[in-house]
Amino acid sequence: MEGCSSPGGPAYAGIGPRATPARAREAIEAAAEQFARGGWTMRTGMSPGADQAFYRGASSGHGWIELYLPWPAFEAGARSPGEGSNVFVLPDPTEAAYALAARFHPSWRSLTPSARKLRARDCHEVLGRDLKSPVRLVLCWTPHGDLDGTGPGVGGTGQALRIAQHQGIPVLNLARPDHLTMLSRHALADPNPS
Repeated sequence: MEGCSSPGGPAYAGIGPRATPARAREAIEAAAEQFARGGWTMRTGMSPGADQAFYRGASSGHGWIELYLPWPAFEAGARSPGEGSNVFVLPDPTEAAYALAARFHPSWRSLTPSARKLRARDCHEVLGRDLKSPVRLVLCWTPHGDLDGTGPGVGGTGQALRIAQHQGIPVLNLARPDHLTMLSRHALADPNPS
C-alpha cells in the first residue's frame, strides 16, 4: 500500500468507460475538482478515459484520492509524479474482492485473468479497501445514461454499477441532464453534516 488513508470524510466512486468522449471528460474533471474542494474523497481505478479524468480533477482540487489498481504498474504514467500523502493506492485487489467480483459478473468464468483483476478492482472502488466501507455516491458517465450496469456500452463500469445497485448506493450519471442538475447539490453539500 502506498500513501495514507483518507481523513474519514465521505467518499464517492468516480467511474466510466475508457471511451468516454472529451466533452464528458471535461465535465468529469470539473465535477471532481468541485467535490475535492468540498471535502470528498474520490475513489477510482485509474483506467484511461473517465477514471483518469476523475483523478486529474480531484488532484487539481487537492482532494483525497483512493486508487484501486488491478496490478501495481497499471497506468503508472498517468499518475502525478510525487503524489502527496493525500493519495492512497491499493496496488492489487484482495482475495475477498475476487470472490465478490465473481458474484456480480454475469460471465465470470469466461474472463481472462487480467479481466478478473479489473473486475475485482471495481469492487474496491465502490466498497473500499476493506469491502465494508461503501461510497456515499457513484458519479459516472456511460453512453446511454445507465444506472444499474445492464445497458449497452458500459463495459467494466457495469460491474461497479451492479454493486452500487445491490448496495442501494445512489448513482449520478453525467449522461443524464437531470443528473447534471442534481450534481451541483451533491458537490456543494456539506459532506460532514452535524
